[in-house]
Amino acid sequence: MKLFEKTLSSQLIYDGKIIHVHVDQVELENGATATREVVDHPGGVSVAALTDKNELIFVRQFRYPYKKVLMELPAGKLEPGEDPFEAMKREQMEETGTTGENYVSLGEVYPTGGYCGEIIRLWACRITDDQHTLHLDEDEFLDTVRIPLEEAVEMVCCNQIPDAKTQIGILKTAKLVEKGLL
Repeated sequence: MKLFEKTLSSQLIYDGKIIHVHVDQVELENGATATREVVDHPGGVSVAALTDKNELIFVRQFRYPYKKVLMELPAGKLEPGEDPFEAMKREQMEETGTTGENYVSLGEVYPTGGYCGEIIRLWACRITDDQHTLHLDEDEFLDTVRIPLEEAVEMVCCNQIPDAKTQIGILKTAKLVEKGLL
């Protein structure tokens, strides 16, 4: 099996500020055709910022698609041409008022591979306890919360944190700390 789909045509359906939606006709490896609906997204970044007391800094914010407040690791979308590492540091400062040291890449996450091309790049770092003023976007409202790493792992295992990037960031960070690598 080749496990490849050839794009035959593509029609832009929606051209938004953040996302673009297109419907493609593709040829499958057996010669049949199929329709694929795709959301293009610029990608995002997230950071597991860990204090010297092994507490993670979370942001709590209302997420409109779910109509509820979610607890997440600090994160944001990439601006056109922006370096992901620099974007992550920018988001960390904006949302938590902290800077990190000893950044470790936690890799990439493809959150919804069935229909969206978004890629989220994850990092973990150590921070000092000095927190500066938040620099939120004018349409951004959030609270910061510190939770011990062990408690955050339990919250993931008990389904108290549904956000995928946050679950992955917590579990990978816990593994790094367990191995003495962070």
